[in-house]
Amino acid sequence: MKTLVLFHSQYGHIYELAKEMALGAKEVAGNSVDIKKVPETLPIEIIKKVGGEEGAKKIKDIPVCSVEELSHYDAICFGTPTRFGNMCGQMRQFLDATGSLWAKGALVGKVGSVFTSSCTQHGGQESTILSFHITLLHHGMILVGLPYTYPGQMVTTEITGGSPYGTSTIAGTQNERSPTENERNAARFQGKHVATIAAKLCKK
Repeated sequence: MKTLVLFHSQYGHIYELAKEMALGAKEVAGNSVDIKKVPETLPIEIIKKVGGEEGAKKIKDIPVCSVEELSHYDAICFGTPTRFGNMCGQMRQFLDATGSLWAKGALVGKVGSVFTSSCTQHGGQESTILSFHITLLHHGMILVGLPYTYPGQMVTTEITGGSPYGTSTIAGTQNERSPTENERNAARFQGKHVATIAAKLCKK
């Protein structure tokens, strides 16, 4: 069985969650896990202007995924920052190029899951994941979120991301905040949950 954690990360927050997601997926026996990124569409000059240079350095050695590679995996965890309540343009452009996979039904029956980040606590995390699900449903993927069996879903003593739809983190208005322990644990739980379901489907 093979799981892909595919992401775009402007400042590093999604990358941090992607690593946790992969760790969780690796806990499932017989599961091979890859972390890859979608192609960057912004020129380096713009990335520098928006303060994303440090984030770009963190992921410079992560391999870029091709559209064709998606069909090689049994489960895919998609990570995207929130842009006005939707996925980022880099992820949208990548997914818009998957028409050939859709025409062949290449992703039908595969497990799909989403995680995200936003600057503020109510910055569109849930709408980003839910609107992302539409694309996955068009591909015939089986959606998996973050169930309430993860106890961190019930935390009310701290500001935290996370919903039944998937893991999320709050980056801060100056991108100064790092994923908390609860958010990291949520990502690891979700990664394992996705891989567990995919493993069951592969046995059938």
